[in-house]
Amino acid sequence: MLTVVSDTHATDAHRLRGRTLEAVREADRVIHAGDFYREPVLDAFLAENESLFGVVGNNDDTPIRERLPHERVVAYEGAAVAVRHRSRSGATGLAMFGRERDADLVVFGHSHRPEFDDSAGVPLLNPGSHAQPRGNRPAHAELEPSADGNGLDGRLVTPDGDVFERFTVDAGGN
Repeated sequence: MLTVVSDTHATDAHRLRGRTLEAVREADRVIHAGDFYREPVLDAFLAENESLFGVVGNNDDTPIRERLPHERVVAYEGAAVAVRHRSRSGATGLAMFGRERDADLVVFGHSHRPEFDDSAGVPLLNPGSHAQPRGNRPAHAELEPSADGNGLDGRLVTPDGDVFERFTVDAGGN
């Protein structure tokens, strides 16, 4: 399983709980789309799962900026996942970022709003924020290989374990 989180905004702990904590611990890989906030939070995530692939968010401190890239591509089960915290040009800029990297999926954060949007040419996934939802539903995303082996089946999930959206990502389609 690939677990995706973002926007923790904490000073000393990962603030994971319930299903979100389980999903991070169980994951083959974890993507964090930025805004850990302070370095001890990054270290707390790594203590839960060493296969963490994070990027820098606009609120991350200097030690995090020295340890993580601003963007990256993560391979998972035949899919290329392009990750960055945000794009100033919205969905169009995120889709372009994904196309430039031959990505099957773009993961981003910043808005704290969990959403999946496949209308931009490259599917866009914001897992929301498990720790600071800012008026949105607290959430993370979980993705697993589809039964036919041609992509990923995903879901947006609350820390209480409620699945509130399901989606599919085709792999190798770009």
